[in-house]
Amino acid sequence: MGLSNYFFLNWVVLAISLFNTILLLWLGMTVLLNAERRTPGLWIAGSMLLLGGIFFLSHSAILGFAPAFLNRGVNFWWRLGWLPTVLLPLAWYVVMLWYAGFWSQPASRLRQKHTTWLWLSVVFSIIVLGIFFFANPAPTLERIPGYQLEPTPSLGAVPLLIPVYLIYILLCISLSLDALRQPAQSERVMGDVARLRARPWLITAAVLMLLVCFLVGWAMFSILSSAQHSHRAPEINSSIAWFDLIIASLIGVTIIVVGQAIVSYEVFTGKALPRRGLARYWRRILILAAGYSCVISLGITLPLQPIFVALLGMLLMVVFYALLSWRSFEERERTIHGLRPFVASQRLFDQLASHADTPASRMEFHAPFYALCEQVLGAKTAYLVPMGAIAPLVGPALVYPPENSLTQAPGLELADRLSSEQTLCIAVDPQQCNGATWATALWNERGITGILLLGEKRDHSLYTQEEIEIAQATGERLLDALASAELARRLVDLQRHRLAETQVLDFQTRRILHDEILPELHTAMIKLGNPESDQHSIHQPVLDTLSSLHRQIANLLQGMPASSLPKLQDLDVIGGLKHLVNTEYQRSFDQVEWQIQPDVHEHITKLPSFVVEVLFYAAREAIRNAARYARPQSETQPLHLLISINFQDRLTLTVQDNGAGIAPKAASKDSSGQGLALHNALLAVIGGSMEVQSEPGMFTRVVITV
Repeated sequence: MGLSNYFFLNWVVLAISLFNTILLLWLGMTVLLNAERRTPGLWIAGSMLLLGGIFFLSHSAILGFAPAFLNRGVNFWWRLGWLPTVLLPLAWYVVMLWYAGFWSQPASRLRQKHTTWLWLSVVFSIIVLGIFFFANPAPTLERIPGYQLEPTPSLGAVPLLIPVYLIYILLCISLSLDALRQPAQSERVMGDVARLRARPWLITAAVLMLLVCFLVGWAMFSILSSAQHSHRAPEINSSIAWFDLIIASLIGVTIIVVGQAIVSYEVFTGKALPRRGLARYWRRILILAAGYSCVISLGITLPLQPIFVALLGMLLMVVFYALLSWRSFEERERTIHGLRPFVASQRLFDQLASHADTPASRMEFHAPFYALCEQVLGAKTAYLVPMGAIAPLVGPALVYPPENSLTQAPGLELADRLSSEQTLCIAVDPQQCNGATWATALWNERGITGILLLGEKRDHSLYTQEEIEIAQATGERLLDALASAELARRLVDLQRHRLAETQVLDFQTRRILHDEILPELHTAMIKLGNPESDQHSIHQPVLDTLSSLHRQIANLLQGMPASSLPKLQDLDVIGGLKHLVNTEYQRSFDQVEWQIQPDVHEHITKLPSFVVEVLFYAAREAIRNAARYARPQSETQPLHLLISINFQDRLTLTVQDNGAGIAPKAASKDSSGQGLALHNALLAVIGGSMEVQSEPGMFTRVVITV
């Protein structure tokens, strides 16, 4: 069976044909089934790959028949193979235009340049199809061995189809190369980078197809020149077989190159980022296609009985499935091993019990972050930067590798660019982000909680869809765990501090009562109980002693902490704050402005009493800090205070002054900063937050939400 009398040549040609068939059909179905949005360009790309699969399906069917069995069934496959041959060059050009942004950027230079050429290519394809269907240019398969060409429109002795078809292919492939050379701007995440890296693969594929075009033309002219020499048919049959082998091999290399671009950069599926699993399946289908085509073509070419061919195919499938199962278990074990740093205990209880003075959030959370960057992402550098209300609890950013440092934190502009949850990641300037090239936002129900900055991968490839999604989920979990651990540490610290204060006051009270007050009371009682003493002479000393004891007890009671927080009258936060500002801090500010939403009082009255108390004392702490530390060094500059309260889904209370602000990396000599940290922890317990914003010399703003 086959085109020649050489067993090896027939076997290799059929094997390559089957190999191309399997890969093209798999790629076509993969593109269509894994598409994010099935746009017209994507349908054309998938259909182009499936058409190529149909062409090689017919090619394999023809090779599988012996010349003695030529009939109408074989002629069906012969005719079927010509349709993809005509449509594929135009489809490739249209897909390259779509991938380069021809339709997504109407005003682009690419659109202006290629509109006329696109219509010209369509006209050429219609002409070629017309010649194929109405001018009998291709002989039936049984006429080929004798080179009996049917009458067809010709240019001299050359059939018209040959020059028209060659010009058509050359035009489509050359124009596709030009479109790839000057693409429009991509709207995809990492789209421009993916195009830049995928372009060599696609250009290589186009150049290979151009080479195939010239070989096809050479083959056509060889057949035409030999049509008058029927005695050379056996020799020419071997030449056709070698031509078929070379052309099919080049097309096979082209398919591998296009497949590599599809799975590595998702050039046709429309996904934002490539997926690592798709590349693994691509490698497996390459192995399966190579093994299956070699074994099955060997069984057909020998030829063997159909049962032996079926047994060979069954054996190959069993071996491949066993290897696939083995690799799946290997990947599962590797995945579980990689998950251990993320699911391992952070030993938070032991840290809180044994190291209350050390921030627990910085002790056991570096390991999962390092594992994420090194084992999962393979990143050269990474920064996990907290933002928003959670930032005071999390503290400084996590940095990988540890010897790096984040000299410049990302600003609000970067957060605004990532304000949509549909934005997976964006490209950033490495010089402005400490070597990071990509940024992705981390979210919770309140909005952005942080930004994960990623540098290039160690192997210089693109991040995959799974990697970015895993990085987002892990970063959000780490920030939440860091904030929770720091909140727990502060509450435990506060409780220990309160217990220590209570113990000190208790021991101090016992000491004063035992060592000072009780002996003097005892002395006074002895003096009063002595009947021989002059009553008048002892009255005055006893009165002085009792007066001194009274003062000591009063001072002792004054130094003891209150048993409970004072209750706000009718839970009126607004009235309490106004009374506080008008009395205690009347002389601290030159002007106080109130901005209160009309219906906010109704929302406050619906809050539980303990929530109102936490809100009031947090606002009081912010006002107290403004009164004590906001006064500018220049006494001539007036100090203004703005207090605004509004309700939009959440109650927001803002305290803002136009004072000295908070100097970076510098703390006030009079303030330890523990007040705001304590109230931030209490707000977090009730589901609220406190965010401090400041510009040195301009303003300080404290935003409290519950």
